[in-house]
Amino acid sequence: MSAQRKVAVITGASSGIGEATARALVNAGYRVALLARRGDRIDDLAAELGGGALAIQADVTDRDSLITAAERVQTELGGADTLVNNAGVMLLGPFSSDQRDDYRRMVETNLLGAITTTEVFLDQLRDGGGDLINVSSVAGRTARPTNAVYAATKWGINGWSESLRQALQPGIRVMVIEPGAVDTELTSHITHDETREATEAFVKDLAIRSEDIAEVIVFAVTRPRRMTLNEILVRPTAQAG
Repeated sequence: MSAQRKVAVITGASSGIGEATARALVNAGYRVALLARRGDRIDDLAAELGGGALAIQADVTDRDSLITAAERVQTELGGADTLVNNAGVMLLGPFSSDQRDDYRRMVETNLLGAITTTEVFLDQLRDGGGDLINVSSVAGRTARPTNAVYAATKWGINGWSESLRQALQPGIRVMVIEPGAVDTELTSHITHDETREATEAFVKDLAIRSEDIAEVIVFAVTRPRRMTLNEILVRPTAQAG
């Protein structure tokens, strides 16, 4: 199937890596379904990208909204060939009861959200001989004192993805992208003030761009079907850990 006929579904498409990936995939000839909670943002992005883009307001923690999104992708675009599980939150801070709401939100969005989205779109990917791209993190390999639950969600993504790789090959290629520090709005959502300030300072000094990760994703999905880039770790050159 040529790239001009392929359809990519991107969660968390309203900003950051998701938004950049949508632009990069459209430039590569894909049509895209933009999924996010913030409907106004993806409406604007779809208008910018043109007729090959479809904006669908959906929340990865709400299975019913994902089912509705999948039905629209099937009806209006002919089904998904590629799914980019990008939606996520990074609510860092010391492990304590004070952060318990953040922990639940990260697990429900980062891990269960990706699992549910994949489950809902799996038949479409099977029909198209598809690609599943799970955006993890360097935190899926290394943990720090302030990222315990965030790291747990990303380690979970990595383990789940490896199991899926073995179960779904060769019909569906499974790829994990593990960014290091990237300049996105994720840091601004951190609720623990001291950790937010420290993380913003860390990212400001060395972060790479969302477009850098988007280019890696496009490269991975455009490789010949005989090969799969199963796991790609992308750190800023200056990032030590």
